[in-house]
Amino acid sequence: MQVTSLSLEAFKEMDYWAVEKYNLSIELMMENAGLQLARLVAKKASEKSVITIGVGNGNNGGGGLVAARRLAAWGFKVNLDLAVPITKDLPKAQLERALFFGAKEGIPEKTDIWVDAYLGFFQRLPLSEAFTSKIEKANASTAFKISLDIPVGISQKGELLGFKADQVMTLAAPKVILENLPDRVGVFVADLGIPKKVYDHFNMEMPNFKEHQLIIL
Repeated sequence: MQVTSLSLEAFKEMDYWAVEKYNLSIELMMENAGLQLARLVAKKASEKSVITIGVGNGNNGGGGLVAARRLAAWGFKVNLDLAVPITKDLPKAQLERALFFGAKEGIPEKTDIWVDAYLGFFQRLPLSEAFTSKIEKANASTAFKISLDIPVGISQKGELLGFKADQVMTLAAPKVILENLPDRVGVFVADLGIPKKVYDHFNMEMPNFKEHQLIIL
């Protein structure tokens, strides 16, 4: 077996297996994703860095909100760019927690690090204007840009048609869609908490998370 890249469809099946067969809740995986994202952002940030985290109304947005809460708890200045109203139960609860911990709503005049947690692997092209307007603003900024799992607006060929990420933190396993990203883009794979038996079921070697929770690809 080897650590192979997964199609988005294969990853959806793997994610489903973890939830259904091993009772790994969406909320727990959201917490794991958000913590790893916060750690990656913190590696790039200084004490004075202004961080903007863009979120949507799904699980990827929820992971971004967990990261916002963590970063705010560590003393960073965190702003939330809410692309759409947050109405689903889990992201809504994460938004309330992030705000309580000190994150602020709205895009500041200047952002040092812009995090794309707008949409996850369920995104469909073309994107709605609610997201394209946010992406245009992010891309026009001088901020260092980090995407959670896959960049919003990425094409099936791995072209960065949307958010122009400098780094991508993908979850649980490498993704085929990320293989054609420009060489300048740093790609990391983060531990989502999926057990080794799930990787074995899909005939994949589990990334060496016991040594490194965040692995550079």
